[in-house]
Amino acid sequence: MTQHRLTAGPDTVHWGWFDATMEPVLTIDSGDRVTVETVSGAPANLPGEGYHVPPELYRVHESVPRKLPGHMLTGPIAVRGAMPGDVLEIRILDIRLRQDWGYTFVRPLAGALPDDFDTGEQMIVALDAERNVGRLPWGTELPLRPFFGVMGVAPPPAWGMISTIQPRAHGGNLDNKELIPGTTLYLPVFAEGGKLSLGDGHGVQGDGEVCVTAIETALEGTVEIVLRKDLDWTYPRAETPTHRMTMGMNADLDDAASHALRQMIDWITASSNLSRHQAFMLMSLAADVRVTQLVNEQKGIHVMLPKSALGGA
Repeated sequence: MTQHRLTAGPDTVHWGWFDATMEPVLTIDSGDRVTVETVSGAPANLPGEGYHVPPELYRVHESVPRKLPGHMLTGPIAVRGAMPGDVLEIRILDIRLRQDWGYTFVRPLAGALPDDFDTGEQMIVALDAERNVGRLPWGTELPLRPFFGVMGVAPPPAWGMISTIQPRAHGGNLDNKELIPGTTLYLPVFAEGGKLSLGDGHGVQGDGEVCVTAIETALEGTVEIVLRKDLDWTYPRAETPTHRMTMGMNADLDDAASHALRQMIDWITASSNLSRHQAFMLMSLAADVRVTQLVNEQKGIHVMLPKSALGGA
């Protein structure tokens, strides 16, 4: 196992897009660990005096083209030997803040209530890493639970260049608040090397991310990436220390839920002696169906099944 560090800067950050033809900025072996720095925020999101702004963010603003509407991502990271049909097992080991501020905004025609706000508004949230809280402008303090909103591999080559906004089979803008240290994310590989990118750092977010932003901030995270050639999964899944998690994304929330539920049935029946009927009944008793996000055009559902519910199955 080799430990790598991938810093954020104009040579390692791409802004707004995924593309299977993108060249990797780092190539690793299966089982290696990578500490990844990310940045967040366009010029309009900067906090003003009194806060630390990573200097590389200014350099990204100056020289990295924003090819499509979307996020600043660090990467891509290629894994030697990864080929379409494989799966990357991404073990999230650590995530921490890189700055003392984040931003949250509302804008017209966006979010879960796109017609309710005629004007936009942004707030800067002071982040206290030592106390692990974010202080809102009116004084409320929220405990932080940082995670990367975007964790995605290169999409299928036939898709061409796509925005980072919509989550799809390659992962991307999952905005899943369960992707914290201790969780393992599984992403299917569609292009040679896999080409994983990370970004869209969130200090804390509620399920739904209803106003379209979390506490958006710069993060540093360490992941261990393992190439799996023994899995045939074609859509993102995850495991926490206590739960299995399947995901569904679709413009229709019902269809997203159906997709996530069917994947969990498949996972249960493939790893136990339960029939599909039994798996579905178990899920009705023990699984939680949660709204991941409502705001990325492709809405998200994740199904959480306690591993303990499969005891003896």
